[in-house]
Amino acid sequence: MSAGQAYNEEKGGSSSLGEPEYGHDPASGGIFSSDYKRHDDLKEMLDSNKDSLKLEAMKRIVAMIARGKNASDLFPAVVKNVACKNIEVKKLVYVYLVRYAEEQQDLALLSISTFQRGLKDPNQLIRASALRVLSSIRVPIIVPIMMLAIKEAASDMSPYVRKTAAHAIPKLYSLDSDQKDQLIEVIEKLLADKTTLVAGSVVMAFEEVCPERIDLIHKNYRKLCNLLIDVEEWGQVVIINMLTRYARTQFLSPTQNESLLEENAEKAFYGSEEEDAKDDKAEPAALVKRKPYVMDPDHRLLLRNTKPLLQSRNAAVVMSVAQLYFHLAPKAEVGVIAKASVRLLRSHSEVQYVVLQNVATMSIKRRGMFEPYLKSFYIRSTDPTQIKILKLEVLTNLANETNISTILREFQTYIRSMDKDFVAATIQAIGRCATNIGKVRDTCLNGLVQLLSNRDELVVAESVVVIKKLLQMQPAQHGEIIKHMAKLTDNIQVPMARASILWLIGEYCEHVPKIAPDVLRKMAKSFTSEEDIVKLQVINLAAKLYLTNSKQSKLLTQYVLNLAKYDQNYDIRDRARFIRQLIVPTEKSGALSKYAKKLFLAQKPAPILESSFKDRDHFQLGSLSHLLNAKAVGYQELPDWPSEAPDPSVRNVEVPEWTKCTSREKRKEKVEKPFYSDSEGESGPTESADSEPESISGSPSESASESVSGSGSDEEEEEDEDEEESGDQSDEKEEKQKKKRKETPRKETLDSAESEEEEEEEEMGKKKSQLRERKRDSESSEEEEEETVSESSSSESDSGSEAEESHSEVETKKKRMPPSSKPAVKPQKKGTKEISLLDLDDFTPPPSQPVLSSPVVSTSLVTDLEGLTLTDTTLSPAMISPVFGAVKTYELLHRMTGEGLSVEYHFSRQPFAADSRMVAVQIQISNNTATEVKNVHINEPKLLSGMRIQEFKEIESLPPGETVNVVMGIDFCDSTQAASFQLCTHTRQFYVSIQPPVGELMAPVFMSENEFKKEQGKLTGMSEITEKLTLPEKWQSDHVIVQQVTAAANVSRVPCGSDKEYRFAAKTVSSGSLILITLEKKAGNAALLTINSEKMLIGTMLVKDIIHSLTQ
Repeated sequence: MSAGQAYNEEKGGSSSLGEPEYGHDPASGGIFSSDYKRHDDLKEMLDSNKDSLKLEAMKRIVAMIARGKNASDLFPAVVKNVACKNIEVKKLVYVYLVRYAEEQQDLALLSISTFQRGLKDPNQLIRASALRVLSSIRVPIIVPIMMLAIKEAASDMSPYVRKTAAHAIPKLYSLDSDQKDQLIEVIEKLLADKTTLVAGSVVMAFEEVCPERIDLIHKNYRKLCNLLIDVEEWGQVVIINMLTRYARTQFLSPTQNESLLEENAEKAFYGSEEEDAKDDKAEPAALVKRKPYVMDPDHRLLLRNTKPLLQSRNAAVVMSVAQLYFHLAPKAEVGVIAKASVRLLRSHSEVQYVVLQNVATMSIKRRGMFEPYLKSFYIRSTDPTQIKILKLEVLTNLANETNISTILREFQTYIRSMDKDFVAATIQAIGRCATNIGKVRDTCLNGLVQLLSNRDELVVAESVVVIKKLLQMQPAQHGEIIKHMAKLTDNIQVPMARASILWLIGEYCEHVPKIAPDVLRKMAKSFTSEEDIVKLQVINLAAKLYLTNSKQSKLLTQYVLNLAKYDQNYDIRDRARFIRQLIVPTEKSGALSKYAKKLFLAQKPAPILESSFKDRDHFQLGSLSHLLNAKAVGYQELPDWPSEAPDPSVRNVEVPEWTKCTSREKRKEKVEKPFYSDSEGESGPTESADSEPESISGSPSESASESVSGSGSDEEEEEDEDEEESGDQSDEKEEKQKKKRKETPRKETLDSAESEEEEEEEEMGKKKSQLRERKRDSESSEEEEEETVSESSSSESDSGSEAEESHSEVETKKKRMPPSSKPAVKPQKKGTKEISLLDLDDFTPPPSQPVLSSPVVSTSLVTDLEGLTLTDTTLSPAMISPVFGAVKTYELLHRMTGEGLSVEYHFSRQPFAADSRMVAVQIQISNNTATEVKNVHINEPKLLSGMRIQEFKEIESLPPGETVNVVMGIDFCDSTQAASFQLCTHTRQFYVSIQPPVGELMAPVFMSENEFKKEQGKLTGMSEITEKLTLPEKWQSDHVIVQQVTAAANVSRVPCGSDKEYRFAAKTVSSGSLILITLEKKAGNAALLTINSEKMLIGTMLVKDIIHSLTQ
């Protein structure tokens, strides 16, 4: 078949006989195409001499990749065209190589010289693509080449290439962490970049590689604050989070001295030293000791520049600004984030879930902030259950004496819902409201008592539990309610509710002296059929009645204790023996029996009903750790405020001598008409001195980018860049002539800079909105990419000019500008602001970038995230910082035994989609032979009783040198016994077996500290295993201990108040049995490991594995 014929057939033409050809187009997913001719036509087109055929083939291959088709077998044919002279073909070849370079590393390495030549290409897109491919080949041997390429790209003229260099830094660091020092030098260089295109990417690299090197941010802090508004959205999120942590280490807390808060920071800054000295002398001695809080101008700069981003269309940006204000702003200013947060509640349910989690935390500390928006948290019938429960949490936090009647009316409606979990949560919310607001306690109690006659047993049970807690506050007044609840023991079957009623009757038996013995008689009759929790309360009731009314209850108590003595549960047997010795004195009884009444009938404090979000504010808002209420991998703690402010001069940037200000008088005149309102505060000390030239030089770049972005071909882009460069040179000549004529003092420059900045920012805002509109209208992704790159190249050439040039431009603009232009611009800005608000109401997240499929992500963290996913799709590992060394690979079939077929496997720690009770096993099958292997499948599994296998789908064909990854599920029934089966091909069968480590038989569970203690209390006695160990010196840090435990077992960390104690929780995949791990540091290097689990065998094996991991 000729290339032309193949081309026509691919286009949907017919053969010479007039019969249509079906399924030849790989992008159409044709079902009739045969394997042996697969992609032959595309290979012929790629081998053709015509660029048009190559381009068509590459377009179709990239379309296949976009649709999720596997095009890896075309790698040899595609990689040959990497040296093609046609720019369009070259771009698509690089797109393909970025996708498959990691899988086909050997073939990619053969073309490495071509990639190195691509780094010198005149086209910036080719240079960037070559670097992207080079950094995607994850082979340690080319680390020096990658390092050299990144260093060269960091100095490239194009900001697009510099941005790609910033993206390559984390890849290289994850491949070889020994390169950290050299990479930090590159990061330091890129942080000094003045281009918005680079800013977000380099801060992301900084966060990945060296987040502790806060000294690198000092000189760039003001620049990042000023560039923030123009950085792309995901870059804004990264920069804001980084600046939040930076501000917590460099500035004083704005809430430390609220009573003496001095809002006007500018007066203290611009005032002369002599005036300050006079004021200090005049102050009384008491106030000298306790100076009023004056906000650092750099702190104010950050708050002022992030505030406009609350109107962003991206929910992540809004949440980032909200958490920044919550953690950094004075109390008087935090309220601005409430309206923006409420706006996000109109978005998708996934966004609502995250926003409400943060609102629930904020509403505990700053209740007044959300009170005006109370109705926004009312629950709709269409809301998912988890959204309803979070809204309930917020409504309960916002409840006070003025709005409680409205909220209780809402709650009355919610109780009639069909969603039982939601109804139970509503009843708990009513209980919390009654606890917190005394005046409605009786009303709530009466309402809950009415619910006891509800037909739904779950509603009645939840009401009983809440009433029990409320009655503890004033039991003497509510004897009738206790009698009413005693009658319910015949009808209610829910164990928790029965146990609560029995506890109430036992605790307040003096209020119901006639009913209590009768209840005990009834419970004694059904004792053997009750649940364990009820049996324990029956024993307690018998003991309390024996102590208060022994005449009526003596025989009943002895009968109950005899029944409990032979119960199957050892907790109940132990309780019975203990109580018998305590309340029935004998000769052997100890001194404790004298104090039996004090032990059993002591006054017990009423329980405090608190929000589950009360302790979450120690995690940074908006973080994954805050969402899970557990420290996630890679989470960085929010630093505490310093007691004394560090030296602010570290953020000063040196200014050339000729630009320094000689007079303050004219500078003060300009300050009289600030651009921002007084409520937002004034600008910082060196904003005008250092930051304004950058923002001003950024505006010509925007205009240049608009003129260039329309160009279609790369030649036009290059010509435009040349023209701009020549224009820059002519500007420099003019400037030198001006300098010869006269020397301009610094004050004029600063005056012009300050007056220009206001209008330049407005122009930049308008142009940015025009660019956004243009990007929305553009149809093809290629044109968008070229626009971005051309924009970046022009902005780079402008930003690359010297500081002198920017000042001269400012001067000339000042001369041309009429004095009346300033007031005329302000109303226009209001108009544009209203339009942007309308535009930003709809939240549409940008399309996600393609993710390289590589096992570089911490699998345990992916598992944790997937467990929380609110949509049908699984979370992409790209959202998580790459963590290496988490996966241990085992050999299933050696290539010698398998006659060239080698098989490895590892436990991915991800939930198995087909069956949640199965452990997911990732299997990698490699064909090392010279022939094709067909029909790879599993046969004749030999399993122990109860074990199950979910086989992977048969692999029809595995070409020579290819590797394929498949996933199978195995239910090991909480056992470490091996699962044996046959791995078959079309010619051979191999007997293999998979034996799991005990740590892989479990899945992480997230719980609070209180829940952990509660569950641990249930798993004592024979369910508890304790072992002492000695920790090596090298493994004393928190991070290492947690890392070693999570490496040994698939567990999640539980928050703990003690520094010397670590807690972890998991449940077995097959049966769901809880496994609780506690590691407590003792004196010296000693430690105590405790494991609580019903599965004693698993607990014993897990102790050995964890001790081995911690002491090896």
